[in-house]
Amino acid sequence: MKNGNENLFSNWTIQGIVNGFIAWLFGVTGPLLIVLNSAEVGGLSDSITTSWIFAIYVVGGLSTIGLSVYYKQPIAVAFTIPGAVLVGTTLMSHSFTDVLGAYVMTSVLLLIIAVTKSTSLFMNAIPLPIMMAMVSGVLLPFGINIFMSVLELPLVNGATLIVFFLLTFYNRIGTFVPPILGAIAVGFILLSLEQPVSLYSNSFELSSPEFFLPTFSLSTISELTIPLLVTVIAIQNAQGITILNSIGYKAPVNSLTTWSGIGSLLNSFFGAHSACIAGPMTGIIADQSSGKLEHRYKAAVIMGLLWILFGLFAGFVMGIVREIPISLIQLLAGLGLLMVLKNCLAASFSSTFQIGALFSFMITLSDFTLINIGSPFWGLVFGTCLSFVFEKDDFKKRLNENKGVTSKKQRISS
Repeated sequence: MKNGNENLFSNWTIQGIVNGFIAWLFGVTGPLLIVLNSAEVGGLSDSITTSWIFAIYVVGGLSTIGLSVYYKQPIAVAFTIPGAVLVGTTLMSHSFTDVLGAYVMTSVLLLIIAVTKSTSLFMNAIPLPIMMAMVSGVLLPFGINIFMSVLELPLVNGATLIVFFLLTFYNRIGTFVPPILGAIAVGFILLSLEQPVSLYSNSFELSSPEFFLPTFSLSTISELTIPLLVTVIAIQNAQGITILNSIGYKAPVNSLTTWSGIGSLLNSFFGAHSACIAGPMTGIIADQSSGKLEHRYKAAVIMGLLWILFGLFAGFVMGIVREIPISLIQLLAGLGLLMVLKNCLAASFSSTFQIGALFSFMITLSDFTLINIGSPFWGLVFGTCLSFVFEKDDFKKRLNENKGVTSKKQRISS
């Protein structure tokens, strides 16, 4: 939906600017904590983690501004949140540079899928409920950590959790103060009273990202690449595309896959995981309160500029976060993923392929490893195979539906 007559420097609205700020705030709270938690789980150094944060926000911000201005659509580019969880799990048993090699392979496959215009074909290769069940299995431990963290730091984490529940229950207040934001504020206030965090000990200066050369391991690539592709295309990009199309835009599907691949490739050399279209943030900036349809992309420009600024000072951010107890980060990461987990579980077991989804969920959750390849991959493989054993009718129904869609397209084109 490109519009050459639209001027970037005119027709700005206050609410559009505010929505850009809110989308930025969302992206640098809960999702950032998930990345930091994965870095902690994977045993990454502060310098590597700083470079990771720098890349996902600077590359994401530049991509957001470029795509939004070019297509005149509010397109929020960020990083795959479920993918960050997968990376943390993979780093526990694979080297950092081998994981970077898997990032590169994911990027190459994204670009191949985009060039061959086979995004939809990839999304249909594995039944969606089985994919979602794999993601649910990866995310469930984060939900469990919400409650386990309270045992480790009862006062701070307990009060933080209660505030989140209260703001969720009193939705009038929650409209102005999002529950996750209120929980973060209360958590840090209580933490500062119990064990003060020193801002002065951290240098407020521009970050210097590191450049890394990847290595390539078949077992790491096999374990991480397909799940990352699933999270980018079938989960994150699909959300953003659906939101854009539902409010009147025509999302450039293949271009978004292409730029996800390019952004992911850039990220990988700075130690960061895959770029994608951010569904929740796209929803915020694309809201009707951002103005007329042709002006809403300006909210994305605000978000992108703040994204870049945040990434440039990633080292300062890391210095602050380094002093925060891991249990509080786990709690806030779990709360940030709560709705994602709920939606993934609902998509897994609310329609067809329920038995395959169940096997995919259980295998992923079990940490089952075979030939040095982890459980997310085997969850997809065995979930699909066992679904074919138990649910042949679902596959037949799916095949007939796909034939019907294909024949309808052929009739329209003729």
